[in-house]
Formats: sequence, C-alpha cells, structure tokens
Amino acid sequence: MPVLEVENLHVFYGSIHAIKGISFKVDKGKIITLIGANGAGKTSTLSTISGLVKAKRGKIVFDGREIQNMPPHTINHMGICLVPEGRRIFPNLTVMENLMMGAFSRKDKQEVKKDIEWVFSLFPRLAERKSQLGGTLSGGEQQMLAISRGLMSRPKLLMMDEPSLGLAPILVEEVFDIVKKINAEGVTILLVEQNAVGALKISNYGYVLETGNVTIEGPSEELLSNDDVRKAYLGL
Repeated sequence: MPVLEVENLHVFYGSIHAIKGISFKVDKGKIITLIGANGAGKTSTLSTISGLVKAKRGKIVFDGREIQNMPPHTINHMGICLVPEGRRIFPNLTVMENLMMGAFSRKDKQEVKKDIEWVFSLFPRLAERKSQLGGTLSGGEQQMLAISRGLMSRPKLLMMDEPSLGLAPILVEEVFDIVKKINAEGVTILLVEQNAVGALKISNYGYVLETGNVTIEGPSEELLSNDDVRKAYLGL
C-alpha cells in the first residue's frame, strides 16, 4: 500500500523545466530509491515533496491527502521528514540540542526520551558526544546526527538526500547498514543517492531519473542486473 504517490509532477525554476512529469510511489515499510546523475532532478523532487519548492503541475498524495499546496511545516507535522544533502546540522548547538530541535513540535516528553535512547542505540558515538558541539564532529558523525535529528520527529516517511556523500568508504557502508536498521524498525524510507550500487543493494524498488524524467524503474535486484543501468550508473 503506497504511503506516498507522486503523479505527473512538473517543477520549474524560472524558465528551467527541472522536473518533467515524473510519477512514482513509495510503499509503506519499504526502502525506495531514486538514482541518477547530477542534475537529474533527485533533490528537486525531495524538495517539492517537502513543500520547500512548489510544483507547477501534478499531485503529491501522502497518507491519502494531497499535499502539493501545503506549507513545509504542515507537511512535516503530517509525518514527512527530509534529511537534507550536506547534513545542515546546527554547528553551534550540542548533539543533544540538535536532537531536541528534531523533536521541537512534540509534546510527549517521555516518548521523546525513549527516542533519544533509541537513536543513541543506533549511533553509540553520538551518545559519547552528546555534550559536544555539532560543528566539531567528524563528517561521518555529522551525518549520523542529521539522520538522528530527522528520526526524532517520528516520521512516517523519512527522505534522505545523499546520506553517503563525502564519506570514507567504511563510513558509507555503516550509513547504509543504519538505513536498513531504521527501515527494519518500521520507518518507510525514500532514498536519493549517487552511490547507485549501494542504494540498490539495500532498497526494495528503484527509479532512474534522467534530466527530470523517470527513464527506468523496477525492483532493485532487477536494476542491478540491467545492462543499461549497469553501464550508465553503476560503473560496470
């Protein structure tokens, strides 16, 4: 059952037609990935779903409600959270303060405490550094913090934009393992990644974006063995 459906989405930046009628769906409890080269429209798609960019045409349906004309804070309160490209943590706040910013709209203090313990169990290094300023963390630790801050809003749909970008290979594997763990806890994930091999290995279904269009889609295992995908995006 889809938790998110995007239908015939068109997005413009001035005269530039960035998203050209893409359609896709995200089934509840699954990891769905969007792969493609730089400029394919992956980040624009996530920004439009989040309400940060307005669609010119098309529908975005989340949990049975159209959200394409809603403001970002309403979409967030409904249960969609974006972990943005480049982490964008608050560098002058501590790890704990960053986490609490993720839970700023929640009133269930006891459950917030439980969720802090949960993200610390996922990322033990953050527990060790909970009083440390975010800006003094390593790149990998900052990515862990960005993901954890997103989880603190208890999202129904967690959207992640290039979580492996700029990380050392060993940390990339760790981040992908964490994405699988989060999904195993029942969180639906929409993953945007340039690391197409890594994304397809952990996801259930994939869409290939090219210059604002979906060109290929299918179960991730099939895309991994598709000759066109292998040549164009997997470096194989």
